[in-house]
Amino acid sequence: MDDKIEIALNYYGQKQKQILDAVNLNSNLTADQIISFGEEMSILEYKITALEVAKEN
Repeated sequence: MDDKIEIALNYYGQKQKQILDAVNLNSNLTADQIISFGEEMSILEYKITALEVAKEN
């Protein structure tokens, strides 16, 4: 079970990095795009937190 959690954590970590790179490398983002990226990051943070809690238990 821990292997599946680790795989999921790695996947979501990569997704986070992709979003951060997209935001940091693009200086022409609209407010709507920034908000959209923020919402995606929020969802990823929630999933990562839940997985870390599951890993501890």
